[in-house]
Amino acid sequence: MCGIAGFVDFNGASSHDELKFMGDSITHRGPDAAGRELLESETAAIGLAHQRLSIIDLDQRSNQPLWTSDQRYYLVFNGEIYNFKEVRRRLQDLGEEFTTESDTEVVLKAWEKWNSDCVEHFIGMFAFAIYDREQKELNLVRDRAGVKPLYYSFQEGLFLFGSELKALMNHPRFNKEVDTDSTALFLKYGYYPEPNTVFKDCYKVKAGHVVKLSIKSKTIDQSKYWEILDHFSKPIIDRPEKEIAEELEDLLVKAFKYRMVSDVPVGIFLSGGYDSSAVVALLQKHHNENIKTFTIGFEEAAYNEANYARQVADYLETEHHEQYCTFSDAKSIIPELGRIYDEPFGDSSAIPTLLVSRLAKKHVKVSLSADGGDELFGGYGKYPTSLKYANVLSHFPFKKLSGSVLNLATPVAKSLGSGFNFDRRYKRAVDLLKEGVAPYRAMKLSSQNVLDKELRLLLNKSTAPRNSNYDLFESAYEQLSPLNQLLALDYKTYLVDDILTKVDRATMSVALEGREPLLDHNLAQFMAGVPEHLKIKNGQKKYLLKSIVHKYLPKEMMDRPKKGFSVPVKEWMRSDLRELLEDTLSESRVKAVGVFNPIAVENLKANYISGRNEDFNPVWFLFMFHQWHVQWMK
Repeated sequence: MCGIAGFVDFNGASSHDELKFMGDSITHRGPDAAGRELLESETAAIGLAHQRLSIIDLDQRSNQPLWTSDQRYYLVFNGEIYNFKEVRRRLQDLGEEFTTESDTEVVLKAWEKWNSDCVEHFIGMFAFAIYDREQKELNLVRDRAGVKPLYYSFQEGLFLFGSELKALMNHPRFNKEVDTDSTALFLKYGYYPEPNTVFKDCYKVKAGHVVKLSIKSKTIDQSKYWEILDHFSKPIIDRPEKEIAEELEDLLVKAFKYRMVSDVPVGIFLSGGYDSSAVVALLQKHHNENIKTFTIGFEEAAYNEANYARQVADYLETEHHEQYCTFSDAKSIIPELGRIYDEPFGDSSAIPTLLVSRLAKKHVKVSLSADGGDELFGGYGKYPTSLKYANVLSHFPFKKLSGSVLNLATPVAKSLGSGFNFDRRYKRAVDLLKEGVAPYRAMKLSSQNVLDKELRLLLNKSTAPRNSNYDLFESAYEQLSPLNQLLALDYKTYLVDDILTKVDRATMSVALEGREPLLDHNLAQFMAGVPEHLKIKNGQKKYLLKSIVHKYLPKEMMDRPKKGFSVPVKEWMRSDLRELLEDTLSESRVKAVGVFNPIAVENLKANYISGRNEDFNPVWFLFMFHQWHVQWMK
């Protein structure tokens, strides 16, 4: 895994110095080697930068940028192609010759042979840029699930790209203008849904997409090569449960084995829950070497799962490492979040994710995570809740009229007291009745931390925020069965823009490669076709996965309430971190930043600190935005 960056400057003004600034800003992603290549055409200066984290084929011959022998194609690549040896053999059968043992050269030769269709051959996580000197085209390609990030912008004749926004921000001509429409989405969800970013005219390459820049015409074209919705829309697998479970276990083992391919030590993040325990149990069974596992615990019992992880590790006899997170640990990390997550990021579990990454880095160079299990197997509690919510409201007669009538009861809701926190939930119910009661709409509304009316007040805007993947695929979501609506929605939003962003930045901040075995596309495609009743059966979430895990771990060890990977920052913000919160969101600072209405922010903050309002997330999101602003917008 690595970091990539570069530019196409139609003004011809960018030089090796600008390329070095961009590459140096992401050295943490790849400290083992640095490569810079400055090319020129008749109409533009083209720069490619690479920072290498050596995982496969440690030889310096595999350093990047890498180019074909005829110097037509130039490649910078971030990620891993786990089946690269199989693809290499296919290419050799077609007459291709190789000079390295790396997956990077396989990507280069595959593009040379199949062009953008090469991604159909890949099992892996990747984000790469490849310049075609003959066609005068630059292609940016991102993996199917969006495990690896890739940003780009096109401003005043300057096209920039990079693994992280900081690479773009380190070009002196990048325009750092905050996009308030995108920031409204951040306040809603705690992250910037793709393709949006915090900046105007700056975007994420969407998961499963290719962005092509034509240097001849100075135009951008986007194309999609993979879409999870396509697989949810296919016929349901009609086979006995036993056969489905057996095939799932086989796919899990294959996915896990692929992600152990490495020339350096590999470990696993272990929480003690079903997802990470499945990864550890199956690998310990089918892998020759003893597995290294890593866990973060908390002194606060309500947040601590380290003891459960220890039980699993002891039972499976892994080489286990654990560390307990104290308040002082968390407090020291909070000021770093704005630097590491180089656009505002609202998931406070970034704190323990950073800590477990730092722990793992002491022992390994690669670590597997179990992200995606809830989205694939139906694990979140919000799924049955959203289904029930939509079902109950669907029985309201005259739904649109009901929404209007329910509005009349708002004064009654307010009389219950703001501490009851009924008002926002009540308004969501009214909105849902007005919009329609499809399950995905119920979950979309329940996922919003700030309502549109509040957004307009906070941002001094008269319009609601732009659409995102929550809205753009409404017709596709509505064609799916109720539970699959929710799984598909999370896969395209929360998973890619929250969970995967969190893990990528945390692991790469310490040059640790994070791998996601549960996001193997063959596994995702299979689970999309599994009948709903095998995902949640008789109220049991992750039914199919649990039936497999119970073959390797005692049921009584695993069946317990889920706590999630979170920290007690909600409580700290009213006590130990209150002074930092007050200072960061002071009226003068908010006014100086100039993005939000200072009076609205002050009211929100004061109501939270006093206990009049229990909604923590909007306050935390505003706090993280202003922490980010201090780091990057000076």
